[in-house]
Amino acid sequence: MKSVKLFGALLVTTMLAAGSAYGKSLVYCSEGSPENFSPSINTTGTSLDAARPVYNKLVQFEPGGTTPKPALAESFEVSPDALTITFKLRPGVKFHSGVNGFTPTRDLNAEDVIWSFERMWKADHPYAKVSGGSYDYFNDMGMPDSLASIEKGADDLTVVMKLKEPNAPIIANLGMDFATIHSAEYAKFLMDKGTPEQFDQIPVGTGSFQFVDYQKDAVIRFKAFDGWAGKPKVDDLIYAITPDPTARYAKLKANECQVMIAPNPADLDAMSKDPDINLMSQAGLNIGYLSINAQKPPFDKPEVRQALAMAIDRDAILKEVYQGAGQKAKNPIPPTMWSYDEGTADYEYNPEKAKEMLKAAGVAEGLATDLWWMPVQRPYNPNAKRMAEMMQADLAKAGINATLVSYEWGEYRKRLQAGEHQLGLLGWTGDNGDPDNFFFLAGCDKDGKPAGQNISKWCDAKFNELMLKARSLSEQPDREAIYKEMQKIHHDGVAWINIAHSTVFEPTRKSVTGYKISPFGAHEFQDVDVAE
Repeated sequence: MKSVKLFGALLVTTMLAAGSAYGKSLVYCSEGSPENFSPSINTTGTSLDAARPVYNKLVQFEPGGTTPKPALAESFEVSPDALTITFKLRPGVKFHSGVNGFTPTRDLNAEDVIWSFERMWKADHPYAKVSGGSYDYFNDMGMPDSLASIEKGADDLTVVMKLKEPNAPIIANLGMDFATIHSAEYAKFLMDKGTPEQFDQIPVGTGSFQFVDYQKDAVIRFKAFDGWAGKPKVDDLIYAITPDPTARYAKLKANECQVMIAPNPADLDAMSKDPDINLMSQAGLNIGYLSINAQKPPFDKPEVRQALAMAIDRDAILKEVYQGAGQKAKNPIPPTMWSYDEGTADYEYNPEKAKEMLKAAGVAEGLATDLWWMPVQRPYNPNAKRMAEMMQADLAKAGINATLVSYEWGEYRKRLQAGEHQLGLLGWTGDNGDPDNFFFLAGCDKDGKPAGQNISKWCDAKFNELMLKARSLSEQPDREAIYKEMQKIHHDGVAWINIAHSTVFEPTRKSVTGYKISPFGAHEFQDVDVAE
């Protein structure tokens, strides 16, 4: 382990060169450093990806698909009234040992499941405030309002979850990363040692790979774990943290990594012709958007937000930033998702009309605003800085002077969620295949307070009422009608400016087998092999 800390990213090349001395290795060129390794407190794909090899949930999605299937729960049964879900846990599921001295003394049981959910749910839980105590996913998915109780059933391998009302996407939601199951025994071990903060930085789970070490901004190392899902086909899994897409591609060509995230659109043609690279692609279950902080004047006026929607030339952005690898977005959900409303009338690019609308709304020419851009490449936005520069030029034509702002990725997300911005680029890749997983990004609580991941701080009482109603219905046609109405409200209120749905490209070395693109943007390596 010392070698990882001393040599950092150099270890990646060393291990590959050493070959069998270290066993079979798979190196994934990731794009950024995680904030921590605990999915319950994460909201970024970067951090969720870093924790994913270590953990499991009660249910998981089939590789490359959107259908939930049993995972730690070998089966689950929903009662006829849809208010009780009974989970039967797999027997004999082992937890990892920890690099901080933890050794498990028992297998997974109901206590671990209850502990994991109650940490996010109960204010008096011993870990509720550890690492800041913010559980945005759990709250934004409406879990506190849905859950009545989570209790042990007839034996240690039975968990009974009771709901206050039917919740149509609940099983799909439980396949999301926030619903990861942790070790209650590990949590107690750390609390007794007086180091509970290690729980979120030194992960212990039941997943296919066991955490070994992490050097910030350089490398994360995992080793294979022969657990309930079987031993992975590689012995070592290494995340080589490489923020620059050009550098990631160079490492892929040199076989210093075998899988990489988010290629530069300009490199796609060369990748497609490279005999050593397999360029995989599929339509992204995503949305890239411009958040407008609806709580900050003059952007609190719908007509001002509508003017901004007409001031931005999205066709030019599609051509230059996405280089054709995507399509212009007019709805907050992608067209591949059920309930998509083809009838939405998109905003036209019309800077002169935008200027007139701003004047009519009392906005003086020369309005100063900020415009935030992400410092990392995301599947829904291949070049946020260039996009922001183009938007800055477009807004200037409408009489708005935008100053470009950025921060380190973790800081950027934190400040956006706090609502410090006026205008800010962000986006979303769906987590579970249900439209609710996109609409909740514009959701608010019953008091009209924006939910944790509502970056635009836009709250519409009717929109929120419909969102909650759709969750309570079981028939898809009924939900679909509601979601189409919600798309109209979202459009007219300009909850954010829809920019694009990107095509997702994932290059791998030809030596890699068994890798599948996840529609949710996840990178999963349980079934992946690499030829030596």
